[in-house]
Order: sequence, then C-alpha cells, then structure tokens
Amino acid sequence: MKVLEFELDIGRSSDDYVSKDFCLEKVVCNHGFFMMAPNRWIPSEKCLIRPLHLNSSNKNVTVYITQSTISKNFIFVTVLHSNEHQFSDDDKEEIQGMVSRMLRISERDDRMVKEFHIRCPEAKETGSAQIFRSPTLFEDIVKTILLCHCSWARSLKMAEALCKLGGNGNGSKRKRLSSSSSSCCWRIQYQYCMGNFPSPQQIAGLHEKKLDDNCKLGYRASIILELARTILNGSFDVDGLQHLDHDKLRPILMRKKGFGPFVVANIMMCLGFYQHIPVDTETIKHLEQVVHGKTGITTTIHGRVVISEIYDKYAPFQCLVYWMERVKYYETKLGKLSDLPHWKYPNATTTNFKTCTSGEDS
Repeated sequence: MKVLEFELDIGRSSDDYVSKDFCLEKVVCNHGFFMMAPNRWIPSEKCLIRPLHLNSSNKNVTVYITQSTISKNFIFVTVLHSNEHQFSDDDKEEIQGMVSRMLRISERDDRMVKEFHIRCPEAKETGSAQIFRSPTLFEDIVKTILLCHCSWARSLKMAEALCKLGGNGNGSKRKRLSSSSSSCCWRIQYQYCMGNFPSPQQIAGLHEKKLDDNCKLGYRASIILELARTILNGSFDVDGLQHLDHDKLRPILMRKKGFGPFVVANIMMCLGFYQHIPVDTETIKHLEQVVHGKTGITTTIHGRVVISEIYDKYAPFQCLVYWMERVKYYETKLGKLSDLPHWKYPNATTTNFKTCTSGEDS
C-alpha cells in the first residue's frame, strides 16, 4: 500500500475573511450527509476518511482529510492507493477537485460566506456558513432520494448497502499502516476500506430487483436506476446542471422522475442555491417543537407558508439559517456533532428527542 500526501492551500482560493476562520470539523459536521457512508469522521483525529473513484485512471483510492494545526489555511490530504496504481498529476487534480467540492472551497462559495454573514450576523459568531456535500453531484442526488419517506436510521443503512454494492474503497485487504507515515493515518487503529459509493455506470447495468434486494431501497430503486441510465445515455446532463442559474435549474429538476419539491430543494442546496428549504417531517417538527413554536401545521404546503414567514427575511440564504438552527438544536441534545461516535448517528433525528419548544425541554 502506497501513501501520497499533499496540501490544499485554502488561502489561494479564499480571501483572508474565509481562510482565517476555516474549521474543518464545522465545515464537515453540519449536515446528515457527513454521517452517511462512505464518509467516516474520526472525532479523536478530527479527520474525514472516505474512498474516492478516480475517473482519470478508473481506480479507487482512500483519502484522509485533516486540517493543519499550525495554519488554518492548509488542508492536508493523504491518499492511500495500491502498489500497482501509478499516481498521476491528473489523479491528484481530480482528488483536489472532489475534496474542494465536499468542503466548498471556491471563490463562489467564499463570496457566499461573506454575504451570508452580513445577512445573518449570528452565523458569523457561530462560524456557520457551509453545508457539507459529496464529491459528486450524483452521490448528492442519490443520498437525497434515500432521505425520502423513511426513518433516518434506514437512510443510513441504505447508503451503507449501496457502498457494499460499489466495491472496496481501494481494492485491498484491511491492514495496519506503518507508523512511518507523517499523517494521522498511522494513529488510526485500522485502515478504512468500506466500499465506495457506486457510480452511475455500476448502477445502470443492474436489474431493478437486484438493486432493491441487495440494498432494500423499495420504490427508490427504480428512481435511482432511471437516474443512472439517463446520465449514461446523455439525456440527463448531471454535469451541466452545475453551471445553470437558479431559474433555469429548478424547472429541469422538477421534471425529473421521482424529484418532488423536497428532492429538488435538497439538490439545489447542494449546488449552492439556498432559497428553498427541503420540507419533510423533520422540518415540521422543527417548526412546531424546536425553535419557532408553530402549531397546527398539517401539510407540507402549510409548512412552506410558515417557512416563508420565518425565513424569507434571510433571502437568498433561507436554507443556511434553517440548518444552522437544526445543528444548534441537535447539539443541545447530543453534544457536538463532530464528537458524536459513529454508532450514535441513527439517534440524530428529532423523532428520538423529547418534545420541546424554543429549544428547551418541556
């Protein structure tokens, strides 16, 4: 097993306003996606571990992402890859792009952070500004579909099942790393080798029944299968979506099979459009029990009316404020999400908490 290490200089793509306050654990541990396989946050190391698929060489590698303890400007990326894999400049560039996407390291995101903190000073005080996402939009979309009409615990299990379907993270057997590595990797007692999240190519060739049987996806299997196949045949340009503005993007997403308002709002959030808050049962509970004490919300349509009343003053950052409130509430119940052990992730849902009002126990 070979180890490659390199740095991401946040200061090169961010001005001092963003880079001086950049905190990896806050940028990662702020949304349920960080808890979903194949991501693994190691609280003791403040380290994010996961496999990545490199299109440039058609290989899987495992990355360990940490932040410098000396300068917040630097993110350290340690890559584990097989001895047979000759690592190229294209591979490194692809990894940098995926890590930057997950952590939202870009000039566009930097401008958004500054504007958001002006609109919501509380966010600046707490360091809230970003919502973690996946290395690819395809993974974001599929994980969003996994959130629909089921418990949070089941969403986590379906993501794990898909990763088993996707295959080994780096094609190697589990083993200890040599302590000669200068990164956090050798201090971790095992080599992370969960299967990677499957690509559209891996899913598209499956029969719907096999996909459902292996991953227990239910009705979601046909939606995910159709998504993967339309990406491969070119009728759904998932890469092109990332270059559209808000007004062109939303109608395209709303026409897609299985993409209702919740899915579309979540996808747009992942693409950096925060005007729409995804409304599900957790959202309604948040409005009724947690912060705002709104009662009698009987439908998602009514919920959207209430959301507009509460959050439109923060436009175009309504979803960022909403998630800032959600994380704050979860942490009053569970402690810091970045300190939460993996086995407690299924508990991170309002359903498991006592009924409360305005953030206080009843």
